[in-house]
Amino acid sequence: MRGSPLRILVVGAGIAGLAVARALRMVGFRPDVTEKLPTSELVDTGLYLPGNAARALRRLELHGPVRPLGRIIHRQRFFDAAGVPLCEVDLDALWAGVGECRALPRAELHRVLFTGAGGAVRHGAEVSAVELLPAAVGVTFADGTAAEYDLVIGADGPRSTVRSLAALGGPPRPAGQVVYRGVVRGGPPVTEWTALLGQRSGFLVVPLGAGRLYCYADEAGAAAPAEPLARLRELFGSYGGPVPRVLEALDQVHVSVTDEVELGRWSRGRVLLVGDAAHATAPTLSQGAAMALEDAVVLAEALKAAGSVEAALVAYESRRRPRTRWVRDRTRDRNRTRDVPPALRDPLLRGRGGRIFGEHYRLLVDPL
Repeated sequence: MRGSPLRILVVGAGIAGLAVARALRMVGFRPDVTEKLPTSELVDTGLYLPGNAARALRRLELHGPVRPLGRIIHRQRFFDAAGVPLCEVDLDALWAGVGECRALPRAELHRVLFTGAGGAVRHGAEVSAVELLPAAVGVTFADGTAAEYDLVIGADGPRSTVRSLAALGGPPRPAGQVVYRGVVRGGPPVTEWTALLGQRSGFLVVPLGAGRLYCYADEAGAAAPAEPLARLRELFGSYGGPVPRVLEALDQVHVSVTDEVELGRWSRGRVLLVGDAAHATAPTLSQGAAMALEDAVVLAEALKAAGSVEAALVAYESRRRPRTRWVRDRTRDRNRTRDVPPALRDPLLRGRGGRIFGEHYRLLVDPL
């Protein structure tokens, strides 16, 4: 169907939606892209992209614009809560032949994807109704406007409106983590991905370049605190390594509760879910953006090669499910280590941690 005049709507202008729009444009389609939030409400934090994300960006022909941004990360280093080394992962060896690992501000990747998608996004456009027609999809927006499309792609995150309206699934399931994110300027000198592991909690610091540090912390829980910065300092105030100076420099933090989405199918009629709308997991393996970028590449290939929209959606899901299932299962595996007391966990990580953590990415090194 390459270059066919399909009317395609992409709902959501985050990483998943913009990547899909870019990939579709590369094979000759011209999708409409809508986003319910105004531009001013898009929250910026840091982002860590593993090697498979770099490979997907090359396939989207966006590796060049991303190359000057952020900082390449060569190693993941794990410490206990006091800052005593546990293990490390050689990322250059793990992702050899695939791509470099990079940390950068999320807003900078978003700008690259926005430009690559053609720069035309209809903000403030919330979908209020989806009607499955025999060979199309009727879409009504909250402002009363309506249109028909040959394909509607829900890229609107774990709490997807499209998923609910198309009867593909209900609300996401809480993953049991409260997550804190922030960016520090002028903090301590940190040159690599650095994680300190406590009891059912952890604190991660990643350099973004230009004197910036991305801070990510989590704890077991189901509700965000009313005062996240105070809670962060209370929870991690006794940690060692760079954490005390990071907490001292941190003046703003974004808090959220993690969601998990597991569905029996990703499409119904001519409505398809991609990215976190289809397969969100806790961010433990830093694969959310990478999976979204891979989704975009594979979907465009499927639409290009198939003889019908329906055949393309079947081909897309059959290719993507094994990789997203792997990410979900390995995420759960790693999260289960949170419940292991440090007295038992830390000796294991000192002996085998690098191999264990590297194994979590084994399938993702393989081609799409």
